Amino acid sequence: MLSSLRDLSPILVVVAFFQLLVLQQPIPNLIDLVVGTFFVLLGLTFFLHGLETSLFPLGESMAYAFAKKGSVVWLLLFAFALGFGTTIAEPSLIAVADEASKVMAQGNIIPDTAEARENYADGLRLTVALSVGAAIVTGVFRIIRGWPIHLMIMAGYAIVVVMTALVPDEIIGIAYDSGGVTTSTITVPLVTALGVGLASSIKGRSPMVDGFGLIAFASLFPMIFVMAYGMLY
Repeated sequence: MLSSLRDLSPILVVVAFFQLLVLQQPIPNLIDLVVGTFFVLLGLTFFLHGLETSLFPLGESMAYAFAKKGSVVWLLLFAFALGFGTTIAEPSLIAVADEASKVMAQGNIIPDTAEARENYADGLRLTVALSVGAAIVTGVFRIIRGWPIHLMIMAGYAIVVVMTALVPDEIIGIAYDSGGVTTSTITVPLVTALGVGLASSIKGRSPMVDGFGLIAFASLFPMIFVMAYGMLY
């Protein structure tokens, strides 16, 4: 809890500084703010403890089990299902997709009807979820084959730059934001643990060099997929 309080303290200092010294106004609803901060502190503490005792060991143990089983197909299927399943229900992605559908309707890009907005939002969410599934599969396959991550990331962002010059302007910002909202509080620890566990269980792979980087693919692929979705839509 003390560690969580230390992590929260910069936020509290920034809010207090600008509220009291810059805006020169008293903090509204001080009691509610103190109570809410206490609950945030508790939530962060339990969440971090849960990661250390559950999600990280679970991801690593499953990676070891798949490596011991020796089936690349099942490992890649699990990687895709993990990326897709944790992303399709991501609340931040749902919020961005709903907002994007409203803006698209207001800009006359799609019909301004409830059905059209819902179809666009669902299509966007499905596209992002598929992209993250493909990203985790690519990252896992990279660990297995030992491919250099920096070359793959450079090639990926080169594709993003080229596509940015070709796609409609309306989709660029949505595509870039989609790359950021996909990495949720469940996806990140599970995927990270999967990568580290897999790299630890394969001879010749380093957990430090090869185990990390899956999240980078999960942020890169949605930009490519969403821009392609925008061009096709």
